[in-house]
Amino acid sequence: MAKKPQAPFPTREQIATFIRESPVPVGKREVARAFNITGNDRMQLKKVLRELESDGTVDRGRKRKVAKPGSLPEIAVVEVTEIDSDGEPVGVPAVWKEPGKPPRILLAPDRPGSPSVTTGERVLAKLRRVGPNLYEGRVIRKLGGPANRVLGVYDLSGDGGVLRPTDRKHRQEYRIEKHDAGGAKPGDLVLAEILRAPRLGLHSARVIELLGSTGNPRSISLIAIYTNDIPTEFPAAALEQAEKAKPVALGKRKDLRGIPLVTIDGADARDFDDAVFAEPDPDPNNPGGWHLMVAIADVAHYVRPGDALDKSAHERGNSVYFPDRVVPMLPEALSNDLCSLRPHEDRACMAVHMWVDAKGRKLKHNFVRGLMRSAARLTYEQAQAAIDGRPDDTSGPLVETVLKPLFSAYKALDESRRARGTLELDLAERQVVLGEDGRVAAIRLRDRFDSHKLIEEFMILANVCAAETIESLRLPCMYRVHDEPDPEKLEGLREVLHGIELNMAKGQKMTPKQFNGILRQVRGGPNEQMVNQLVLRSQAQAVYSPDNLGHFGLALQRYAHFTSPIRRYSDLLVHRALIRGLKLGLGALSDEEMLRFNEIGEHISVTERRAAHAERDAIDRFVTAFMADRVGASFEGRINGVTRFGLFVTLDETGADGLIPIRTLPADYYDHDEAHHRLVGRARGLTLTMGDRVEIRLAEADQVTGGLLFELLSGGTQGAPGGPLTGKKSFRKMQRSGKPPAARGKGGRQGGKKAPKRGR
Repeated sequence: MAKKPQAPFPTREQIATFIRESPVPVGKREVARAFNITGNDRMQLKKVLRELESDGTVDRGRKRKVAKPGSLPEIAVVEVTEIDSDGEPVGVPAVWKEPGKPPRILLAPDRPGSPSVTTGERVLAKLRRVGPNLYEGRVIRKLGGPANRVLGVYDLSGDGGVLRPTDRKHRQEYRIEKHDAGGAKPGDLVLAEILRAPRLGLHSARVIELLGSTGNPRSISLIAIYTNDIPTEFPAAALEQAEKAKPVALGKRKDLRGIPLVTIDGADARDFDDAVFAEPDPDPNNPGGWHLMVAIADVAHYVRPGDALDKSAHERGNSVYFPDRVVPMLPEALSNDLCSLRPHEDRACMAVHMWVDAKGRKLKHNFVRGLMRSAARLTYEQAQAAIDGRPDDTSGPLVETVLKPLFSAYKALDESRRARGTLELDLAERQVVLGEDGRVAAIRLRDRFDSHKLIEEFMILANVCAAETIESLRLPCMYRVHDEPDPEKLEGLREVLHGIELNMAKGQKMTPKQFNGILRQVRGGPNEQMVNQLVLRSQAQAVYSPDNLGHFGLALQRYAHFTSPIRRYSDLLVHRALIRGLKLGLGALSDEEMLRFNEIGEHISVTERRAAHAERDAIDRFVTAFMADRVGASFEGRINGVTRFGLFVTLDETGADGLIPIRTLPADYYDHDEAHHRLVGRARGLTLTMGDRVEIRLAEADQVTGGLLFELLSGGTQGAPGGPLTGKKSFRKMQRSGKPPAARGKGGRQGGKKAPKRGR
């Protein structure tokens, strides 16, 4: 059979025209698909796009996407400026730095004749160009009023006060007059309104809310909550609805109360929404097989489409977890009571029966809506200790009848997982341990037992069953999708691996198994952490979508979140779809929701990222508070990031992350080798590469911004010229050596002393 001839490579003008005429910014993948560009021609396309960008034909925006100059990104913050004669809101970009008049943005209303937002509000919107200087926008989520408020720490300065913002990216300080301080005292955490800027000196602000002293450890989470716009107050109608909720009766539900389901969670868990059970499959046609059960709190019974609880849950998108508190998606009357599978109490549930063979491969499954009664609430540590021969009063009676079957079934699921080839990254997770006074008592790496993996595998299988069932019912499913890695990121990874003598074929279509092969080659070696981090960074971001792209990391063709409807809105939608398709009663997915699935998926993907950022921010601030009294001490760690302005280092002892500014490095001129994630000194040859072990001194712990600054004591490798310079004395000698070399070059920065100003 003759091979189909490949289409000729498009001209530069054809590519530029396609980008200019696209209603939304496009990436290399979209351009390649439009012109059927494959194989090695993708590198030629990359070169053409760079040329178009460099000569100003196109602009590059977020996620490496390009558009005609002056175009807005596909997703942007919009400020509503008016409501037009048709009752629809009209806005402009919240940030517009281009010359000329900003484009108008027509925002679609929530319902015909009813605007989704009002004048003065800001929204995150998905944009589509519909004409010259005109866009249509679909609101993803509301952001509140104008961006004229700032969270910061109040202090005295001269005859007034000054506000230091808590956001480390917000470097502007604000003057606060005495009459605008609102009773704030030095060290208080305050929310302030930015006033009109003066012609000279600091901008001014006025305190509008006192949030407590920064000396109070509870202020750490408050900063993360306010900075990330996490909703904290439930509407009165939602609280009233939750308080009026009652336990369910058996009715038409399946009675599961005789099955010894147990919950296994972290010791610090605040809600229990999943329970598990396993027993040998009695079917003689399935020797060595297992019957498994996963039961999940029936949140859909209490939270119905369009009611007050549903609206507030949709707005939040998910619960947000901090070391000292949780901001729940649902009021505590549900999340900690009626929807929490507490032991020895009747609870409404959605449950899935699953049958697997001796190798953990699923044979069949079915869903029921039931009434269950948890036999015990166990922690991961309890369950693991019991199976290891150290049971306690709670776990002891369950070892033979409940725990041993669970762990045996897990071994079968684990065998199936290995055969499937899921991505196996080895990334440590920090745990902040608080004392009774709320202050950090310790920071350690979280333990990881087989009991953790058991629950993960049971939940993954239940999630697969949910996605398969909804798909078979031909209903919309809110998939959890994880796309294949971007070829550009893989090319960057390939270059780094080549530098450490690991081969990854150019243009190779990678699978999780192939990534695992690379990770095995570096396991236990000096490059292990670096390669794990780089493989992680090469991956696409997982999102929620009604379009099934599969889950690359788990090596699954279809996947959805079913197992945590207390804390994730996505799971509630999956429950509602199952209820509708299987005709399981009230609380089913509504027609209106089905029409809005794309919009809802985008919204909850945003709220998930918002929550993850807030949780990381809080952890960083707790770590900084813990490290504050250790300024001047030395620590060992590993470089986990390399930029033009310095090195990011993760400490071994606490997992704390901090920055070594490039200006503090031993005196030299450093080139940033982006492809190989390293800084290279031109004159002395000192090379600092991602993954290198280093010894540092803690120079600064800023509790206001949550940032740590380090100074390098030793580490890196020494190339020609200059001889070995990896000891502390050698580093100090370099730092005292005076004026750095006058070398200049793209991507380079001077270390040691700050670069002299020119043109003065």
